[in-house]
Amino acid sequence: MTERLTLAKAINLGLRRAMERDPKVMVMGEDVGPLGGVFRVTDALQKDFGEDRVVDTPLAESGIVGTAIGLAFAGYRPVCEIQFDGFIFPAFDQITTQLAKVHYRSGGRVQVPVVIRVPYGGGIGAVEHHSESPEALFAHTAGLRVVTPSTPADAFVLIQQAIASPDPVLFFEPKARYWDKGDVDVTADESSLGLLPAGEGVRPEASLLERASVLTRGDDVTIAAYGPTVRTALTAARVAGEEGRSVEVVDLRAISPLDIDTLVASVTRTGRLVVVHEAPTFLGVGAEIAAAVTERCFYSLEAPVQRVGGFHTPYPVANIEEEYLPDLDRVLDAVDTALSY
Repeated sequence: MTERLTLAKAINLGLRRAMERDPKVMVMGEDVGPLGGVFRVTDALQKDFGEDRVVDTPLAESGIVGTAIGLAFAGYRPVCEIQFDGFIFPAFDQITTQLAKVHYRSGGRVQVPVVIRVPYGGGIGAVEHHSESPEALFAHTAGLRVVTPSTPADAFVLIQQAIASPDPVLFFEPKARYWDKGDVDVTADESSLGLLPAGEGVRPEASLLERASVLTRGDDVTIAAYGPTVRTALTAARVAGEEGRSVEVVDLRAISPLDIDTLVASVTRTGRLVVVHEAPTFLGVGAEIAAAVTERCFYSLEAPVQRVGGFHTPYPVANIEEEYLPDLDRVLDAVDTALSY
């Protein structure tokens, strides 16, 4: 049975299902309890599961993640909420030098199944440090999975698979899409979600944690996007189609590891690639994709890979953020450039 849910509600329901399934799953963060989080993603969870499993923490991101690592050592599966993307940096040391490396340093003997939820991206008219896109910093760090849903259906599945994973997962939530609605299969059970028994992870063939999705088929150019820019890419594909250009849209879902195989298969057919993300293009995810696809599709590419993203500046004040964010016109311009060769 499907229900039409917002992306925020889909994550809430996914958290609820994971907590019902495994008593070792717990939620922790600033204002996640009675308030339900700034975006109400954890709404009513403390009421239903109690203060021992939904914990309001002090305003100390390093302490939140450090505590979660200790809890994971003790057999729990903590889900941390970082209230806004720009506030994750006090926990950067804990995430990149501890959480990411424990499994490797222990020779595979110690697992740290911690999920860190991060509302990220712009487009909501927020103040400083509330609209950043730091995903590339964590994707660069070996040992971390980095994923981001673009639809409620994916969010519902991805959050449960992230919690079931034995690996630490950075779960980036596109805050500008929290209120987008979509159909979600709310009756999906463990088998259809691809979940193995508690602590054993996700079946590889069912995992969305490292598999991109081809949303529209096309022959002329591929647009690769993730999180908040997927909707922009789909709009660009529709407009381009009305003008006689056939555009394929690939939702990456996972930023680390990247599903390069799906992109290679697409670009081998279309011969052109445009990569779109809100984060700055300089040394960004798009740069890695451009290099990897060029290496594997050199003889198929008809044009250089085009990148559309934020500029190499701090995120601007709200009244000019529309000039910073990749919009429909900028994506269509990149498509035109790719097709001009």
